[in-house]
Amino acid sequence: MLQLKVAPPVDARRRALLAQRLTALTREILGKRSAVTALVVEDVPAAQWFIGGEAAPQAAAWLEISITAGTNTAQEKQAFVERTWQELQQQLGPLAEASYVIVREVPGTDWGFGGRTQEARRQGAAPAA
Repeated sequence: MLQLKVAPPVDARRRALLAQRLTALTREILGKRSAVTALVVEDVPAAQWFIGGEAAPQAAAWLEISITAGTNTAQEKQAFVERTWQELQQQLGPLAEASYVIVREVPGTDWGFGGRTQEARRQGAAPAA
């Protein structure tokens, strides 16, 4: 699951391109399946994004991805942060340095999709009736 906040707002074409590229990077670098990779893009008016207590001087972004704990190496996560930052810069223009890419690891017992936790999938457990 990816959550992206951007300022200033972007048009529908740019949101769709970001969704395609970020999903591809998630698959290519972290090995996540595209079919269950979801992305929410939220536009933030530039007047509502502050850095150091001042209005952001240029485009800004905050991307957080939640992954199952222990499924990726430190090197894969670093590569994801680097490549994602590059993609955001390419799509949004020069970014304020105080823009963030966060990889959050969540225990497999604490999240899932389709009504099953990641831990249940790992153990091969059937979904509850």
